[in-house]
Amino acid sequence: MKKENAISVKNLHITYRGLKKTSIRASWKHLFNKVEKFEALKGVSFEVEEGQILGIIGKNGSGKSTLLKAIAGIFSSDKGYVDLHGHTISLLSIGVGFNKKLTGKENIYLSGMLLGFSEDEIHQKEKEIIDFADIGDFINKPVKTYSSGMHSKLAFAITAILETDIMLIDEVLSVGDAKFKKKSYNKMKELINDDKRTVIIVSHSLGTIKELCDRVLWLHDGLVKDVGKPQEIIPEYEKFMLENKN
Repeated sequence: MKKENAISVKNLHITYRGLKKTSIRASWKHLFNKVEKFEALKGVSFEVEEGQILGIIGKNGSGKSTLLKAIAGIFSSDKGYVDLHGHTISLLSIGVGFNKKLTGKENIYLSGMLLGFSEDEIHQKEKEIIDFADIGDFINKPVKTYSSGMHSKLAFAITAILETDIMLIDEVLSVGDAKFKKKSYNKMKELINDDKRTVIIVSHSLGTIKELCDRVLWLHDGLVKDVGKPQEIIPEYEKFMLENKN
């Protein structure tokens, strides 16, 4: 029996716009001729069933992180839409979601409330989050003083302990010391055993994708090149990358 969809992405287009360096010296009336455009997503469509673990692969610049941020509601689309079908969602990505001037503990509450949890619900999970993150006294220091590893630990702890219906994970499983990598990997396996939780993982680690995911979407230059089972898609991707490594 086919499950209900947790995520529907339809004809998603996202374009970045920026000024060329030479435009700084240009007169204002000529600035519009100096705008550079980069189409990160060029009409991406796919669906993810409730409880499915989807891996997204592709070379650098293929649009993977842009897609995750669009699904999370951080980026708005130029065309097309994302439908979460009423599910709660969290994005786990380095550099996203923290106020760097606030302490780690304050960011636990800020992040939790942004995810839709009440202050009381967050308070009940606070100690578990702090213990899992295991960053010592830094929990009471501003996030701007954190290393990328500490940032990753706290971000993962918040997302893993304050469980949402949909989890989006962007390369975070590969960050941190060996002990934390093992702990976060085991926690991820525990979380995705819940057949109601939907997970999307972006990773360059094909081993992680093979072990954790039951479906893979291959993005290439902002388009869906292929989608299917890991054992079908990953060998094709590896062959393609080997043939096009230059």
